[in-house]
Amino acid sequence: MKDKSEQLWNRDFINILIVQFCIQMGQQMMNSLVPKFADALGGSAYIVGLVSSVFSISAILILVVATPAFDCLSKKKLLIVSLGGMALAFAGYGMSTTIPALFAFRLMHGICQGCSSALTLVMVGDSLPASKMGKGIGIFTLCQAVGQAVGPGFGLSMSASIGYRATFLIGAAVMILSFLFSFRIRESEKPKGVYRIALNRIIDWGAVPAAVVTFLLQGPYCCISSFIAIYAGLRNVPDIGLYFTVYALCLLVTRPISGAMIDKIGHDLVLIFGIVCFGISFFLISIAQSLIVFLAAAVVSALGYGVCQPTLNYMCISCAPKSHRGAASSTNSIGMSLGFFLGVSSAGYLVDWLNARMGSEVAAYSNMYLIMILPMAVALIYFLIMRRRIAQSIQRYSAA
Repeated sequence: MKDKSEQLWNRDFINILIVQFCIQMGQQMMNSLVPKFADALGGSAYIVGLVSSVFSISAILILVVATPAFDCLSKKKLLIVSLGGMALAFAGYGMSTTIPALFAFRLMHGICQGCSSALTLVMVGDSLPASKMGKGIGIFTLCQAVGQAVGPGFGLSMSASIGYRATFLIGAAVMILSFLFSFRIRESEKPKGVYRIALNRIIDWGAVPAAVVTFLLQGPYCCISSFIAIYAGLRNVPDIGLYFTVYALCLLVTRPISGAMIDKIGHDLVLIFGIVCFGISFFLISIAQSLIVFLAAAVVSALGYGVCQPTLNYMCISCAPKSHRGAASSTNSIGMSLGFFLGVSSAGYLVDWLNARMGSEVAAYSNMYLIMILPMAVALIYFLIMRRRIAQSIQRYSAA
């Protein structure tokens, strides 16, 4: 009979997958609706951008206060509070009639999202047997990707049919579902220690190398969702939304395979392959003049960033002792949030700068995508330098 401690599809793992899917679906629904709703309330372009960006800023700042609690207080109770807060924030969006009210609920949403995302990564690591950690993280990030793929289209279509306020309440219902399933997750061990804000409780230094690679890859990745529709329009390429459909469908294959490959051939070879494919996808985007080339880029990107993300998640939590996974997850989240915040703003500035000098908006976007391969090259070189140190950390704590 199979040892229950070695089972991948255990009760806690399944419940965390459901919670994570709901979090990501609700999150992407709100990300597509909140800026449009702010505009409908009469906000200027600057205000709309401020309402959107305060989310990522608050998600980073809350980790300074919350992360020390991850390893000394009940993760389950912290997750329940975070999910309940997100449900209230989503309902608050639907009740908002002014920009300040919307801003306040966006701030609340960012705080709760920052906590819940870090907590679910810690808890899924705790629920998995060491021998199936890579495969389990691959499935976890696949569930995350499906929620991210479903959320925007569902939110926009529902808002067109029943309006913003009713759609926000549907988003709140999705979060209530995750809130209820979080009660079914069992604590892997009793919390230890005393709450104290300190740098080593916010940052796990063993996870920093993986988080640096995450930061360098996240910036370019966000340039796809932020600018590809504009770029395709300038190229006169219709139906660019199919890019995200093809990408999501390919993830259904690449995510589980990448997780299994981590366990079989090692995280390092999988990550190197992923970074190279990610760079190739950006080259294809930079030269794309037809839908078929954009879709080819989507397939290659799924083999690229779609492979890198679960691998980096695995590395972050595997480079830290189990008692310090909260700080490791926080380190990973900080890398992602900073990459998102700096990547999009830097790319936008780069497009304006190139357009002013080249006199062609199409050429500016094309060259921006080419230039964004540079952070990927830096990420690859940095990883090759840190490869042995990362492997030693993973070996040390997997044997513990």
